Amino acid sequence: MEVFLARQPIFDRDLKVFGYELLHRSCLMDTFNSVDGNLASMQVLANTLLAFGATDVLGGKLGFINFTRDLLLSDLALLLPPASFVIEILESVESDDRVIETCRVLKSKGYSLALDDIVPNRPSLRLADFVDIIKVDFAATSEAERATLLKEYGKSGIRMLAEKVETHEQFKAARKQGFTYFQGYFFARPVIMAKREIPAFKLNILRILAEVYRPEIDFEEVERAIKQEMPLCYRLLRYVNSAAFARRVEIGSVKQALLLLGADDLRRWVSLAAVPALASDKPEELVESAVLRARFCELIAPWIGLSRRRSELFLMGMFSLLDTIVSRPLDELLGEISLAEDVRDVLLGGLNQPGRLAQVYQLVRACEIADWDEVSRSADDLGMPADVVSDLYLEALKWCSRVFHAGERAEPGRLVTK
Repeated sequence: MEVFLARQPIFDRDLKVFGYELLHRSCLMDTFNSVDGNLASMQVLANTLLAFGATDVLGGKLGFINFTRDLLLSDLALLLPPASFVIEILESVESDDRVIETCRVLKSKGYSLALDDIVPNRPSLRLADFVDIIKVDFAATSEAERATLLKEYGKSGIRMLAEKVETHEQFKAARKQGFTYFQGYFFARPVIMAKREIPAFKLNILRILAEVYRPEIDFEEVERAIKQEMPLCYRLLRYVNSAAFARRVEIGSVKQALLLLGADDLRRWVSLAAVPALASDKPEELVESAVLRARFCELIAPWIGLSRRRSELFLMGMFSLLDTIVSRPLDELLGEISLAEDVRDVLLGGLNQPGRLAQVYQLVRACEIADWDEVSRSADDLGMPADVVSDLYLEALKWCSRVFHAGERAEPGRLVTK
């Protein structure tokens, strides 16, 4: 499997490289395809930290990475070493209370923030109190507009960057106006980096994702799972031993790495490493649907007297779309993993199987397609109040959003049913 990353240099007033903007690419052609913005940014993060390594990509310079609103709210930025990266907030990000609070927290942790593609009256300018750099779109602003932006924001200590500079005359004009940094095709087009990676096996990724998002992480189980997935094992050790983290002692084992990360950073790291790999050749909604089913099944378990089987119900939901995600027959896949017999029977026989697990599966399916008559019947069969079912489904949606979209609420109409 070949992974790609583009970087475009950013220069200072002496035309020395100050940093690199890191950009999503899916091939060696210098074009951005129409991939979802959240997934594109996650792939940039994953490829930078896990495939290429921040040290090799940046060579001691700063790295600028675009953040959508969802990515900003996801806390994945906390995987980046503050001294090596600038969080570049896209112009589409609205400055609501959650975004403002997130920026405040990131600043308190030592991160540098930048605003991207700024023109006068851009809504994201309301975040100027938190940013260190404002990138002004040179192609979309007049000389007078740039002068106004420089006067209003430059005086407060914010460094101003002229982007999309395409000619020598534009560079001279930007330098004369007082811009500190410069970026654009006049200096250099993005350079695409490529690297061959051993693809991670999706079944193992799903196992690891299931383990780390349990309320209480079993670190020994996570360690065993990661050790079985060589590409993830390599990426984990490379990440924690990155020179950007300035570790005094080299981390030489998966166990050490997991203990060093702790529960919160481990969840962030696994999301970053696993989700782009799962969605690499499938619609994002397909993977999200499997994870949503898993969480919903897990939440139902205590209400029907199956608290001790929560993890098994989680896996039942998780693996219910496994054949579609991995593109192999489900019976073959289930033969490679250890599952309780009744869980296996439900997954292979679906709604035709007797017992409470099949009733849970029926309820999950009915909620997905908004078949409220069937939801009511299935809830009655399980002895669950209908309003509890609704609350649990919304809770599962919110949880799934934190995993994939960090705050963007998932919509039932986007789910993939089977």
